[in-house]
Amino acid sequence: MELLHCIYEPQGEGPHPTILALHGRGANAMDLLGLAPHLAGGAFRVICPQAPLEVALGPGTTGYAWFPMSLGGDIDTAAFLSARDRLRTFLDQCAERYLLEGRKLALLGFSQGGGMAYSLGLSEPNRFAGMCILSSWLREGTLTALGVGDRVDSLPTLVHHGKRDELIELERAKLSIALLEKMQVPVDYREYDMGHEISSQSLADLSAWLGDKVLA
Repeated sequence: MELLHCIYEPQGEGPHPTILALHGRGANAMDLLGLAPHLAGGAFRVICPQAPLEVALGPGTTGYAWFPMSLGGDIDTAAFLSARDRLRTFLDQCAERYLLEGRKLALLGFSQGGGMAYSLGLSEPNRFAGMCILSSWLREGTLTALGVGDRVDSLPTLVHHGKRDELIELERAKLSIALLEKMQVPVDYREYDMGHEISSQSLADLSAWLGDKVLA
């Protein structure tokens, strides 16, 4: 397989609906796995790949990133597209190995992983039944790099952001929504009284949205 990953498998015979869950900068493949039992009662298989770039977090501590940190400026387009291509290859391998069930495939990304979810979902919207973006952002330069068209109206999208997010300010999330609405992406945007995190209310709303948009 292209990327190291961990997986949550629901009880019972499949094929199960599947979520590709992409962690944020500094985390690892285990970071989002704990959400799996709480999403639609554990009905989803959740596949959590680990980003390929090592990030030193402190003495003896290593995390992982999808692309180099940009410090708020323009992203390294070549590195970003390379990460997107590796994820595409990984997803193709998962489709064969885990017998993914066509349209019952959703994207979920937190922070930098949300940027990667955007890169996959907006490039191939018909491949996914839904896209969930948590505490992340979308840059106009990203759309240019991806060559996304003017209209992407076939991908139900949920965006959550904390009003007290200390890493990705709320205004960046609002600008992201403006870009999505300009492309006519069917987006559901919600703000929460939280920081750069997933709160219990955010998780409950995420679970309900997945049940309604993907499982229905």
